[in-house]
Amino acid sequence: MSLKDQITEDMKTAMRAKDSERLGTIRLLLAALKQREVDERVVLDDAAVVAIVDKLIKQRKDSIEAFEKAERKDLADKEAAELLVLQAYLPARLSADEVAAEVKAIVTELGASGPGDMGKVMGAVKARLAGKADMGQVSAAVKAALAA
Repeated sequence: MSLKDQITEDMKTAMRAKDSERLGTIRLLLAALKQREVDERVVLDDAAVVAIVDKLIKQRKDSIEAFEKAERKDLADKEAAELLVLQAYLPARLSADEVAAEVKAIVTELGASGPGDMGKVMGAVKARLAGKADMGQVSAAVKAALAA
């Protein structure tokens, strides 16, 4: 079963259970998927679905941070609940050590050295680790590997 089919099934389950918070988040996700399919006239594969989920998660994290700065705990809690629902659709994330090891291997493969090669390394790292790791964490690991 594809990830998109799983999301649709989860929506049906949330409807039956009358779980309005979960249902709202899943509908939001399905709307984002449908929008991308219509805009680009494609059928999304699991990798594209994970990329969209990742984007929505990043938006939620940014919103939580903004709401906490504005002392709006009610809105921050709502975003945090949506974040938990969305994270269920991501594959298992790599640990910081695994990310650092992958980055070192890619830097060695490319023969990169110094901050000037950051773009080249990030392009290769994104292709290999997309959906498997937090890109903020990956960027920090790339900077550390190029500085060493």
